[in-house]
Order: sequence, then C-alpha cells, then structure tokens
Amino acid sequence: MNSASTESNIEAIVMRRVRAAHVLRPLVSGGAIALAVFIFALWAIGREVWVAQVFANGPQGLLGKTEYLAYAFENTRITVQALCIAAFFAMLFFFRDLFRAAGTLLAARAS
Repeated sequence: MNSASTESNIEAIVMRRVRAAHVLRPLVSGGAIALAVFIFALWAIGREVWVAQVFANGPQGLLGKTEYLAYAFENTRITVQALCIAAFFAMLFFFRDLFRAAGTLLAARAS
C-alpha cells in the first residue's frame, strides 16, 4: 500500500467520524436531554394529577391563585412534587442552554 492511499483512507475515516459527531451532537447535548426530561415530567404529572381540574377548582384572582397553587403543591403526593421540581429545573437548564447557544451564534456572526 502506498503512503498517499493510506493518508486518503485515514482522512476519509476521520472526516466520516467528524460528520457523525456533528450530526449526533444536538441529540446528546444538555439542552436536548433537558427538553426530554421536561417533556417526560409534564407527561408524568398529567398521568398523576388531573391538571385541568386543579386549575378549574382554584380562585380566579392572581393572589388567590398563587396561594391556592402553593397549597395544592404542598398537599399533593411526593411523586408529583418531585416531578414538578424536575420539570422546573429541566426547563431552566434548557433555556440556559438555548440562550448560551444563541449567544455563541450571535458572537460568531459578529466576527
């Protein structure tokens, strides 16, 4: 085997792996995992609690609704509380990752 052929084969293999990593990166990024956790937590909350009924039973005023939701959160099962906290933090992490990516994109465009 000659040296030029070996280099082109190695280059082709490396470039194939780089392309595969580039394609798979959004699927395994922190933001994608956070979005999946958020969607799963919302789905699981919906399976545990009749969410529409919780909002329908509450008062209509903002202050009353805030107190009612805090009371409902305190007096629900630990599973629902854990899922609510997981959904909240997954949403925060997703938006942090989204804004970080947008900032990187804008910085790259500016230069």
